[in-house]
Amino acid sequence: MLVGASAASSARFRAPRWLGNPFTLGVASGDPLPDGVVLWTRLAPDPLAPDGLGGMAQHPVTVDYEVAHDDQFRDVAARGSALATRELAHTVHPEVGGLEPNRWYFYRFRAGSAISPVGRTRTAPPSGQPTARMRFAFASCQSWPSGYYTAYEHMSAEDLDLVVHLGDYIYERGWNRGRAGMSVEPYLAAEAVDLPGYRLRYAQAKAEQPLRAAHAAFPWLVTMDDHEIDNNWFADHPGLGLDIYRIPALFRRRKAAAFQAMYEHQPLRIAALPSGSTMRIHRRYTFGDLADITMLDTRQYRTGGACGNGNIGDDCPGRLSPDRSILGAPQRDWLLDGLTRSTARWQILGNQVAMAKSDYDPGPGTNFGTDAWDAYVADRNTILGTAADRDIHNLVVITGDRHHNYAADLRPDYATSESPVVAAEFTGTSITTGGDGTDVNLTGRNLLVANPDMKFFNSQRGYVRVQLDHSLWRTDFRVVPYVRRPGAAIHTRASFVVQDRIPGVTAVDHADPGSAGGPPAPR
Repeated sequence: MLVGASAASSARFRAPRWLGNPFTLGVASGDPLPDGVVLWTRLAPDPLAPDGLGGMAQHPVTVDYEVAHDDQFRDVAARGSALATRELAHTVHPEVGGLEPNRWYFYRFRAGSAISPVGRTRTAPPSGQPTARMRFAFASCQSWPSGYYTAYEHMSAEDLDLVVHLGDYIYERGWNRGRAGMSVEPYLAAEAVDLPGYRLRYAQAKAEQPLRAAHAAFPWLVTMDDHEIDNNWFADHPGLGLDIYRIPALFRRRKAAAFQAMYEHQPLRIAALPSGSTMRIHRRYTFGDLADITMLDTRQYRTGGACGNGNIGDDCPGRLSPDRSILGAPQRDWLLDGLTRSTARWQILGNQVAMAKSDYDPGPGTNFGTDAWDAYVADRNTILGTAADRDIHNLVVITGDRHHNYAADLRPDYATSESPVVAAEFTGTSITTGGDGTDVNLTGRNLLVANPDMKFFNSQRGYVRVQLDHSLWRTDFRVVPYVRRPGAAIHTRASFVVQDRIPGVTAVDHADPGSAGGPPAPR
């Protein structure tokens, strides 16, 4: 077990005389409850120092925090301190309680004479309390060398209660070059395989002002996908990275380092503190009587690949095996129990990889990816079938990973034409991964032809904005025309709604005031 998890300490440890700003990576908050949130910051006056320690010495530092009703901190609601230690890269994760439900707060940190930027956060409404509406955005896949984080500039200006990040916050892979016109130091370009390497990846991402602004503006819920460790990894099996780390003991060591760096750099509660090469990241948060958000883990507990890596077709019966699971039996049972017991109007699954049937072959054959729910058909059928059998209404899946925008209906058994629509899935594109992107590429055309339940495809960059009340869910796909240079405007490419107790997605004709004039949603 790691030590020094930023607990409050009665002893005080003086800050050094800072040579520069120790709060270079900003502030963040997350995992909101009705009476509190977790806050985050890291002391890192030299965030890209090659050793991954952020320019900090060995000794611990006491970090004070304040939470206030106003951004001038005249009406302070909570104060406390946390201990920043070398063991956790001088990060702190104070879990602040005793706050009022369903309201905005401001917070800041102090280390010695240095004061952090001010962040803003929001507590959740109490479970079951009438809640009129909720607004959030979700995002994923932000490869640093692929482009600028312009989308976050626009996200931080939105009117939101929450941000959900669905994974690939960093990319572990080696980089031959950085962004256009920018050079990258060799120690930043090498593939991340150890704790300094992963720490540097997070520091590089958080050094970007647009990302810091989005963290400071709203509380976040975060999960992971594969690139936080190794492309296409699962359970104790490495992915497509360096061959030496295919040795099981070395991969477990690599995974432990990646999990520690993730915990260090995200606003996560102590319940997520890793124990070696395991980390509890699936969890559920309730927002009044309006919504439950269940964050899934489709990496740590899944069974082995079907018919190898790459794409598969119907000639791979292994993908249908009831012994294969993308969630693992304990997490699957936990999920179904939570869905069954919930009294919230909307059930939201924060999910890493595409759940909807995604056949890439527009002809008579089939072509499925092995890294999505298509390779774990029994689990998909169980989740969606249980939703139908237990009369679980208003199930919506939000997904990352694909670097595309999708809107799709979900069915409990795609092998049966009579299988009803029971849920909706909205898959969000990347922040940067894949470069500038385009509207509808060949992949999109093939998917739309081969999958009648897929109602929309787009391959630009951006994020997804959601607004829901008791009668309607609305999804806006927010996209930018380019990311390889900064400064892009944003517009709503398409909008879809889900109506209360009417599963499935419906396109919306809309005007987007102030937008760049994207074409209307397909119908």
